Amino acid sequence: MDPDNPVVRLCVQGMQAEAEGRDADARDLFQRAWETAGDDYEACLAAHYVARHQPTPELTLHWNQECLNRADRVGDDRVKGFYASLHLNMGKAYQDLGEPGKAHEHFALAARHVDAVPPGQYGDWVRFAIAEGLRENGQHEPHPVEEPLSGLLARLCARADLRALGLILPAYLGNLGTDEDLVRLATALRMVHASRWLPEDEQETLGAAIACLPDLRPAPTA
Repeated sequence: MDPDNPVVRLCVQGMQAEAEGRDADARDLFQRAWETAGDDYEACLAAHYVARHQPTPELTLHWNQECLNRADRVGDDRVKGFYASLHLNMGKAYQDLGEPGKAHEHFALAARHVDAVPPGQYGDWVRFAIAEGLRENGQHEPHPVEEPLSGLLARLCARADLRALGLILPAYLGNLGTDEDLVRLATALRMVHASRWLPEDEQETLGAAIACLPDLRPAPTA
């Protein structure tokens, strides 16, 4: 994004106001950004921030939909990395309105676009939020690994076992249900299991969780 663009400048100023707890100033700055926008790209940026300061779930949904509509009108590489976040926001808006079916639809769309988000902390946050949305608004039975793993994670958290949690949590929290994500989760669980850090009963639980995951590793070549 061009830092000299007047809409971008207003949005940056609004984010600074948010960080300082000046919500009223932030709302005014984001509204000015919307009124200043001269094309669909600028309007998309402004609508994203305007949506964050709405008094009702209905208005939040309205502005998130406006943001998504404007991104569709732009339709080029400038907005390619936006869609995971845009559908994530739509999913959250529908969740707040008590419509889990529509929420799940948008969380699933967000998952399809997550690879376009640049890697890093923001990308991790988006992935974790999408995975949480899919779990909370699932239209299908949870994966069998959830039952043994959720209890084990609760025990690891209770005693602050940072080594095991550091390996397992990123793969668990970012699991969107794809083969790639399941491989990542299975690999993390196997690493902890092989290290034998855990008490015997937890090793058994970990083994049961691993057994719930498909073995998607490539077959060895001759």
